[in-house]
Amino acid sequence: MTTPRPERPKQSEHPNQPEQANQSKPEAHYDIAIIGGGPAGLSAAIAATRMMQRSVVVESAAPPRNAASHGAHGLIGLDTSTPAEVRSAAWTDLDRYGLAVRREADVTDVSVDPGGGFLVEIAQPGAADRIAGEVGDRPGTRRGTLWARDVILATGVVDEHPDIPGFAECWAQSVIHCPFCVGWENRDRTWGIVAHDPDHAIMTARAFRAWSGDILGIVPPDMPRIDEVRAAYKAAGNELIEARVTGLRHRHGSLHTVELDDGRTVDRQTLVWHLEQKPVPLVSRLAETLGLAVDKGGFVTVDGERRTNIPGLYAAGDLIVPLGQSVLSSVAAGGEAAASIGRAQMFAE
Repeated sequence: MTTPRPERPKQSEHPNQPEQANQSKPEAHYDIAIIGGGPAGLSAAIAATRMMQRSVVVESAAPPRNAASHGAHGLIGLDTSTPAEVRSAAWTDLDRYGLAVRREADVTDVSVDPGGGFLVEIAQPGAADRIAGEVGDRPGTRRGTLWARDVILATGVVDEHPDIPGFAECWAQSVIHCPFCVGWENRDRTWGIVAHDPDHAIMTARAFRAWSGDILGIVPPDMPRIDEVRAAYKAAGNELIEARVTGLRHRHGSLHTVELDDGRTVDRQTLVWHLEQKPVPLVSRLAETLGLAVDKGGFVTVDGERRTNIPGLYAAGDLIVPLGQSVLSSVAAGGEAAASIGRAQMFAE
């Protein structure tokens, strides 16, 4: 059985709200538009489907942020599966129901429809056709508009990788961001902890002893509260180096030596590198155009129901979690966001 498509409210029902200028007519209507096809987005799609909600998952054709990962560890039954294999398994499940569809496109904007719901602007670079009437498109870019009653942002964030020789080759192999995710694969090796935030440095001074008995901290010499950081490492019995990393020597991505800006080198087999992160361009845009609430780091603010400050707009996954990001928390948050929408619909008049 297939549920009927959600009806977009007629404009005549809101005579005091004019149509948005230059707004293209929606090509499809959905209960929920999910922006992002990672763990949070796919979990939301499955939860929505189970509650008879028709959804569209809009996922960019660009490689996902976790593309370099060798496994989405911690998922029951999928512990050694790669992110691509997890996505494939999720779509196998979703396709059995027939209520969720995938659109490979970039979301360029989300706006509130004056008649109710949201208008989701999408662009499909490289498509052969174009929608008539669009101005300024690059040849081969197809643009369109989807309508959805509710929207879930599951875009993730952007990791800012340092421009350091050897970093790219070692990333996700011997340079890692999360011991809870890949600490097992790097256990019993010599570890270096690269931190730029004093709170993070203090926390990591003793936090990772389960995986390594040889931990070395590497922090910039001008780090704020450096005396507290030194005291934390001394109390933990771990060495602290105050310098900046300038290069990584490796063999096919397997780290063996860290180069520092003061000319020293240190032998390390694994680096835990706490990367700076920033919001994806869409989130920054919505913060400006819709007034989407974000914290000082650009992470989206939500309540316990995963609702943002914009009615009908929800968020789940790494874009709401400054620390402690994981596939498990993303899966949980995506399911919770869809469940919140489902509960709201149960009692809607």
